[in-house]
Amino acid sequence: MKYTGSVEGRTRNGNWRYLDGLRTLARNNRLNLTKSESRLWYEYLSKRPKGLKFLKQKPIGRFIADFYCSKILLVIEIDGKSHIGRSNYDQGRDLEFLRRGIKTIRFTDEMVMKNLNKIIDEIEIVLNASLYQGR
Repeated sequence: MKYTGSVEGRTRNGNWRYLDGLRTLARNNRLNLTKSESRLWYEYLSKRPKGLKFLKQKPIGRFIADFYCSKILLVIEIDGKSHIGRSNYDQGRDLEFLRRGIKTIRFTDEMVMKNLNKIIDEIEIVLNASLYQGR
């Protein structure tokens, strides 16, 4: 796969560059969210909490973030069964996002399905802190 531009980073209009092949994969992922991703999206993130717009399955670099808010540079990841035994990979993703100034917060499928209100409270803390810092 190749990047959509010659240099990794941002395009002229400020969007993150990403690998060409991720566009189709991200579109398919958006149409086939996991149960926990769907629940978090429809019960909270789609309602623009704190006036912030989140995108589902957003390509960034060579990765696809589950949810991304460009205004405060935040990725929210929901780790399901596909993440078992892949902690090094996930840490690498988080470091790559951090290199771009993007903070990542992670929750498990189980946490979202069993205690969504607690997850929302934790996200609200991060959103408030990010908005307070002017990011």
